[in-house]
Amino acid sequence: MAEEENTVVLLDEEGEEYEFYVLDVIEVKGSEYAILLCTEEDAEEAEVLRIEEDDAGDGILVEIDDDEEWERVARHWEELLEADGE
Repeated sequence: MAEEENTVVLLDEEGEEYEFYVLDVIEVKGSEYAILLCTEEDAEEAEVLRIEEDDAGDGILVEIDDDEEWERVARHWEELLEADGE
């Protein structure tokens, strides 16, 4: 039996939908982050979004505006990948 992929659908500024595979969810410095890859065939780079809660307590994905935060999360994920490969 084939394993079902975890996916999420995100909207861009124009309201266009894009589907992403959830590659991983990691915690860095007390915050959780989703590592996503677009399901389109030509997708090459993963997206990193912070997971927060809205006023209703539902999880939402938030773009990371701070370059240092983004780099810190990307480095942490790369380290996890390298450790898994050993």
